[in-house]
Formats: sequence, C-alpha cells, structure tokens
Amino acid sequence: MGTGWLAIRWLHVLAMALFVGGQLVLVTAVVPALREEQRPALRAVARRFGWASLAALAVLVATGSALASHEHLWDLRTLQVKLALVVLAGALIAWHIRRPERHAIEGAVFLVSLAIVWLGLALAHGPLPFD
Repeated sequence: MGTGWLAIRWLHVLAMALFVGGQLVLVTAVVPALREEQRPALRAVARRFGWASLAALAVLVATGSALASHEHLWDLRTLQVKLALVVLAGALIAWHIRRPERHAIEGAVFLVSLAIVWLGLALAHGPLPFD
C-alpha cells in the first residue's frame, strides 16, 4: 500500500476514532457526570458532537468507498454486513434526533458502531471464513 493509500486509511481510522471515541466519552464520562439540572449542557455537548460526527461520517463514507474499491472488497459478505450496519446506525441516529429522550437508542447506536469497527478490522486483516 503506497503512501497515498496509507493516508486514506489513516483518515478513515481517524474519523472512526472521532465517531466511536466520542460516543465512548459521552457514555462513560459526560452523561454519568452531569446531573439532571445540567441536562441543557449535555444537550449542547451532544449537539456539538453531532456536527463533528456528521463530518466524520462524510470522511468515513468517502475513504471507505475508496478503500473498498482499491482493495476489491465490494463482493465480500463482511463488507456488505458492515454497510448494512452503517445504514442501521444512520437510521438509529435519525430516530434519536427525533426522539432524544429515548436513551435506549443511544445505546443501540453505540453497540452498532462497535460492531462496525469490528467488521472494519476484520476487513483490514483479511477475509472472514464466510467471505
């Protein structure tokens, strides 16, 4: 893999780290630390993170598409499952935007995001047995 492709993979991993890492920070530190009367502050933090996440998702789609094409991964079942989970995560995020009081949606987005990362690592390290 040349330096250009390494840079594209680096951007992909960096965007993933922002998206999933931000969720980890929110789940493990921010939400538990803020009391009920501090919920407006939590909403402000979540809104800012939402915009950063949107930018990260754009980078993930662009770099992921480029990598999948370059590495001829489009026919792999692992990638297809990963893409289905990306669509599911997008639907969950849209639902959460409409219903922010439903905290179970946040957990579902987080779990789906972790599964996406797992599949991404599987793709980076060779095809899975069912591919």
